Amino acid sequence: MAEFFDAITDKQQTFVEKQPMFFVATAASDGRVNLSPKGYDAFRVLGPNRVAYLDLSGSGNETHAHITANNRITFMFCAFDNPALIYRIYGHGKPVLPQDDGWEELAQNFTILPGTRQIFDIMVDQVQTSCGYGVPHMTLESERPTLVKYHKQTEPEDWLKKVAGRTQSIDGLPTRASERFFSGEESA
Repeated sequence: MAEFFDAITDKQQTFVEKQPMFFVATAASDGRVNLSPKGYDAFRVLGPNRVAYLDLSGSGNETHAHITANNRITFMFCAFDNPALIYRIYGHGKPVLPQDDGWEELAQNFTILPGTRQIFDIMVDQVQTSCGYGVPHMTLESERPTLVKYHKQTEPEDWLKKVAGRTQSIDGLPTRASERFFSGEESA
């Protein structure tokens, strides 16, 4: 049976911090729904009603476009061990890029990874727990190092040029590009 909460409890925060992956869902009023799996140590509970996640450059920037268009976002965490549990965070927020006010305050909560594009700053509207009985048991073998490795070996000028050209989502919504390349060797 699903339960709803107005804020993240300490027990729920512990559950979230234990999960090796999470899912992010966004949608504009028209067009596609975007649902993305996320790995790495990229999610933080900043308070009972505030979370953030570190976003690396990848195939597209749909989350940025959607959250800029209507600022809604949903996160889902699944327990792949016992006890079975699904946890959703419903919220609204904004992308914060390295050139934006607020970047330094958010970035101090993360290890900035190579290819970091932005941090999504999210205010929590509601949280939900549900049974998760249909989720299979699985174990984490390891993080996939490919994305970070790719960004580490990319020349900063090439990376900045590539992301500067990505100014639209799949559905033609506007996005903003990061103006800073992170190699993983500098601090935020």
